[in-house]
Amino acid sequence: MTTVNALSEIAALMGDPARASMLSLLMDGRAHTASDLAHNAGITAQTASGHLSRMVEANLLAARAQGRNRFYRLASSEVAHAIESLMALAGTRATPASKSAAWRRDPDLRFCRTCYDHLAGQVGIAVTDSLTRQGHLEPKGPRDWQLTQSGELFCDKLGVDLGTAREASSRHFARQCLDWSERRPHISGALGAAIADTFFRRGWAERLRRSRTVRLTDSGRRALGSHFGATV
Repeated sequence: MTTVNALSEIAALMGDPARASMLSLLMDGRAHTASDLAHNAGITAQTASGHLSRMVEANLLAARAQGRNRFYRLASSEVAHAIESLMALAGTRATPASKSAAWRRDPDLRFCRTCYDHLAGQVGIAVTDSLTRQGHLEPKGPRDWQLTQSGELFCDKLGVDLGTAREASSRHFARQCLDWSERRPHISGALGAAIADTFFRRGWAERLRRSRTVRLTDSGRRALGSHFGATV
């Protein structure tokens, strides 16, 4: 069982503004250098080094050396799930998304973004709603989904690599991840990652550099309509 001390330690690590800024950037699912993370957080490289070391020790981040640089990324999908849930919780205290300054300032991020390795925002919710509406995905307990037989056929037809997703025994297969901007759960876990990979591989979506924002291509919009019966 998680002790009170362990819980407070993790909460304190994630709650510091500079560390929260770095964790938010790492939600794009990619590895970043310490200098990139320091610049994003608006702190010096020396200060960032101390923050990063503490988060690595707490298993929030994983680090690897490559040449002269040291790259950092989120340690697991569970860390990403916790961050997204906290962002959704924080959002309940804010003005509704459609009227807020945050919505006007960065609508692209709310439209489609990566949440670690799966799709989030309006596009992620549209995919999730489509799968549940067509009976391809059903709730399984309070935190997970299960893929139905029709869902298996749909994913196979779409080219989603279910085999690799099921082999990822170290993580949940189909997790409900509370979307911070839409305030409803989207698909995460191995299945969510496999669906996102299909979008990127087939040219339906493109990652933007140095951002969690994902651009939905014209073929992606057509695919949403033809395969998922959704418009965004």
